[in-house]
Amino acid sequence: MSVLPRHLLPDTAEVADDGWLTIGGCSVRDLAAEFGTPLFVYDEEHLRARCREAVEAFGHGNAYYASKAFLCKAMARLAYDEGMKLDVATGGELHIAISAGVPASACALHGNNKSVAELRMAIEYQVGHIVVDSFDELDRIDALMAEEVGPTPKVLLRITPGVEAHTHEFISTGQDDSKFGFNLANGDALRAVERARRSSSVELVGLHCHIGSNVFVASSFGKAAEVMADFAAPFGLPELVLGGGLGVPYVEGEEAPTLTQWGNVLRDACDALGVKSRVGVEPGRSIVAAAAITVYTLGTIKPIPGVRTYYSVDGGMSDNPRPVLYGSGYESFLPRAPFADRPAEGRLVGKHCESGDVLLREARLPADAAVGDLLATPVTGAYGRSMGSNYNQITRPPVVFVRDGDARLVIRRETFDDLLATDVG
Repeated sequence: MSVLPRHLLPDTAEVADDGWLTIGGCSVRDLAAEFGTPLFVYDEEHLRARCREAVEAFGHGNAYYASKAFLCKAMARLAYDEGMKLDVATGGELHIAISAGVPASACALHGNNKSVAELRMAIEYQVGHIVVDSFDELDRIDALMAEEVGPTPKVLLRITPGVEAHTHEFISTGQDDSKFGFNLANGDALRAVERARRSSSVELVGLHCHIGSNVFVASSFGKAAEVMADFAAPFGLPELVLGGGLGVPYVEGEEAPTLTQWGNVLRDACDALGVKSRVGVEPGRSIVAAAAITVYTLGTIKPIPGVRTYYSVDGGMSDNPRPVLYGSGYESFLPRAPFADRPAEGRLVGKHCESGDVLLREARLPADAAVGDLLATPVTGAYGRSMGSNYNQITRPPVVFVRDGDARLVIRRETFDDLLATDVG
């Protein structure tokens, strides 16, 4: 017997008297009827609860929401209202945060290859921190400050600590062979600190590291804290940011530390190491991933005797590229019977013109799954909408926040005319 694990659904998920799944007091059937499919449904209470948990675990002002996981104006405002700052990785993300009313001083700008325009924007807006990633970036800041574009920026230096995270190689960032940061092992990190401390173009206030994404082993974070604390000790800098990357369960059998448990590991490690700096973190996936489901309509069921059955939905790699990029696993279920047994097996695919357009390589569904059914995948709140595309000129899905029986559209569905908005040919 295989049923959907309850903990993979958003916090407020319930089964109504008619058997349908509800989230935030809203029936998934009614949401699909109103907004169409594919559709991202976010549990607003779940989002707020995770933000509050992060703030409580690390202290007000020490938890930065990693906005690359999922960003829109409503999400930026929500995270800031709940006491988080924002980690932005591009000028575009910074623009959305500021447009949402988040002060630039509550933002930290990341990026391994920030443009002059992005750095100028950050300095002029007076972001809280620029997380400097390379010597070339220090050169660019020197040139901008020679033009007197704004006050001296506060910076953190991103250090590559040489800590291997147990995750997919594409989202592992802390090892020596990385495009990110100043390498600790080869001496670049020390040279960067020495240069920044001498420079009149920057105010060095701390160090930063990030070992990877979707990390399930809490001890990896403890090891990074140990390496960073040892390196930072001689400099007496006021801030130490240990990044994000906390994993979440996606499929049956997976487990991950909670934000609170993660906080305990890092705090205990830093206390044991005698760290006096303010310790910051940057959770993203662990805030938003499990808060959302993606709802599709099942359009084609194609059994191939002796091979497999293909279940095709009206979305695919354009709204969730993670399975294609990383081989990521997900679960599937029917919102009309969310905890029904799932004896039918097959491959869940999208509608794109790619054989690799696979959402679940080994999907399990109820035996009575039929064309026209609503089908959902849980834990899709991170890196689905934000990494989505218009491949095959498919319009990207809308996003609704649900809470207390109310559904609030925060990103509308794109139209065909939107596809032509930048086409000037």
